[in-house]
Amino acid sequence: MKEFLIDDSAADQRLDRYLRREVPGLTQGVLQKLLRTGKIRLNGAKTEANARLQAGDTLTVPEIAPPKEAPKQRQIVKMDPERLKALKAMIIYEDDALIALNKPAGLAVQGGSGINVHVDGMLDALQGDNPERPKLVHRIDRDTSGLLLIAKSGKMATKLTAAFKGRDVEKTYWALLAGVPEPFEGRIDLPLKRQDLGTTSRAEPTTRKDKDGQKAITDYRVLDRAAMRFCLIELKPHTGRMHQLRAHCLALGTPIMGDEAYGGAFAEHFAPQLHLHARRLTISHPTGGTLTLEAELPEHMRASFKYLGFATPPAAKPVRRA
Repeated sequence: MKEFLIDDSAADQRLDRYLRREVPGLTQGVLQKLLRTGKIRLNGAKTEANARLQAGDTLTVPEIAPPKEAPKQRQIVKMDPERLKALKAMIIYEDDALIALNKPAGLAVQGGSGINVHVDGMLDALQGDNPERPKLVHRIDRDTSGLLLIAKSGKMATKLTAAFKGRDVEKTYWALLAGVPEPFEGRIDLPLKRQDLGTTSRAEPTTRKDKDGQKAITDYRVLDRAAMRFCLIELKPHTGRMHQLRAHCLALGTPIMGDEAYGGAFAEHFAPQLHLHARRLTISHPTGGTLTLEAELPEHMRASFKYLGFATPPAAKPVRRA
């Protein structure tokens, strides 16, 4: 039992109002039941909810168990049927640990200023019967298409994030460039630093002596070319700096087609979109072994390749090795 000694500050208050304030978890229903059964006593006697308290009164109340928290109801996110259909179509691989998407160009991975539609906001629709909401483990630029991995649980997200941070991932991008770099194969070892430009940011080349610079390394290889005007290039970043591939291609003197922020390379017969695609990922699978995935090219890049006579091989099927 718990005893309350009424002082002047509580004088003339209704008994029920006083107790609901002083006893956590005491609902009106429980209070009425305790009063009916005489388990709440005022000066040792049975009392009523509307009794007026006086200074010097003594109230005795049985211990009240704290209320159990109601289980949180999972919020079901209603999506436009067409958008939901498009999201499902992005899935190119799924197992108990992760989901791999082929993200279209123009779809942001996360929200931001003026961005209302993004992958992160759609993940509820991929939860299914899983107890946890899927989680992002890395990002690719809004205008870049291709492979994006989603973890199905916090545990899997931790392992996948560690793999990306530890560079235990081999990433391969394809890009269409204005011009052809010479030599046709090599390594770009050029530090970059972030430069804020009002509401946007860009990566700028810098020197190793610049304390704001970050190490940035990309291997490249020309896969096909149209004279010396355009080329299909394979890019393998060894670091993950903001806009690294776009800045490195510009530094070679061969900006990516459709990249307004880095070189402004546009030409007739080519869609005014960024021609950069996350084509392949090989990663240590969080439950063991390795997983290699490939993503089909977006339509605007397929059209550009066809115009130039470049081969457009289909994406290989997912491969899981022990």
